Amino acid sequence: MKRTSWDRINPWRGLGVMPREVWVLATATLVNKAGSMVLAFLVLYLTRSLGFSVGVAGTVLLLYGAGAFVAAPISGFLSDRWGPIRIMRGSLLLSGVLLLVFPLAKSLGNVVVLTLALSLATEAFRPANLTIFGDLVSPKDRKTAFAVNRLAINLGMSVGPAVGGFLATISFRALFLVNGLTSLAAGAILVAASFPLHRRHADTRQLADAVTPFAHAPRGYRDARLAFFLVGVFPVAVVLFQHIASMSVFLVSDLHFSAAAYGLLFTLNCLLIVFLEVPLNIATSHWPHRRTLALGALLFGLGFGGLAFAWDMWSVAATVVIWTFGEMFFFPGMAAYLTDIAPPSRRGEYMGLSQMVMGLAFMVGPWGGMLILGRFGGKALWGTMFLLGAGAALIMARLDEPEHASETSAVPTPTAAQSAQP
Repeated sequence: MKRTSWDRINPWRGLGVMPREVWVLATATLVNKAGSMVLAFLVLYLTRSLGFSVGVAGTVLLLYGAGAFVAAPISGFLSDRWGPIRIMRGSLLLSGVLLLVFPLAKSLGNVVVLTLALSLATEAFRPANLTIFGDLVSPKDRKTAFAVNRLAINLGMSVGPAVGGFLATISFRALFLVNGLTSLAAGAILVAASFPLHRRHADTRQLADAVTPFAHAPRGYRDARLAFFLVGVFPVAVVLFQHIASMSVFLVSDLHFSAAAYGLLFTLNCLLIVFLEVPLNIATSHWPHRRTLALGALLFGLGFGGLAFAWDMWSVAATVVIWTFGEMFFFPGMAAYLTDIAPPSRRGEYMGLSQMVMGLAFMVGPWGGMLILGRFGGKALWGTMFLLGAGAALIMARLDEPEHASETSAVPTPTAAQSAQP
């Protein structure tokens, strides 16, 4: 079919090659994230509804982070053994049940047990979700597919916390009810949909390597290329996670912003991602990984580092725009690079290790940022974030390009009998 002028200039033109399964996954993710609200209000629930102290509530939240840290590599390993779609279904359905049961817990011991269980179940979804795209799309379309996934996440997250804030004024129990039901609904979507068996979209060489699990493949933690890459990912994640702790304190205490103004910055971040991330990754899908990732890391450093010179809403908004572009480049590129360097039989393991590093950054980043802010002030904090982003960019610029990143197609779609299997 002859391409029209609109086809050539349409920034969303690359979405036509996405297989049906990508849209099913995006739909399930959107439903799940649109109901994700409990974690954002967990501390308030524990202090206001159950009467726990702020310190105890903070410890419970830290335990959730610890559970996520443990869940990531386990999920990756099981995704390689059982297939990621099974892990995703189990994660959503089990999380839904735990969320519905959670309000029944009144004692600290029961809350701790349920929090750890919820963390393990919920956070198992992410590595499996990232793994499956390597089996559904060809290398040249992976950045676009991951951008579609992030589009669904951000659309859902633009709804969930807002609805959660309204529900919290009525009943904290309603938060758990809605979150649990949407998790079950997302799981039902994946159960109802047919997916090809794991790695059916690998090429002949990859399929031969994958028929015997882990054959001739080094373990991820022994892969020097993966280790080098994750060394660069960690500082980027530390910089990013400043937005959930030190950034808010800096804006309110140092620049005297209102909480509402701080919330508007998140709206700006979300709108940019929703409207620009997919077209941006379609337009740059031919870029080498090192260019995409180095630019993303540098923009993170420039964006957060720029807060050292911000003085009003407009200047702060400009810094948010800069690091949001970094986010749009870095995270689809990160997932695509991991998929390309991982042996087909170990994609889940590689994704799990990357999410474990992200979890470690989540535990260290906000704490470290608050420590620097409290002892040395905002300029020292944001200067440190710039150096971390710039250092990560130098690491990313030295990445080796995987040989199979230049592949342009996957094997033919499996037969109906194969596709119907879970």
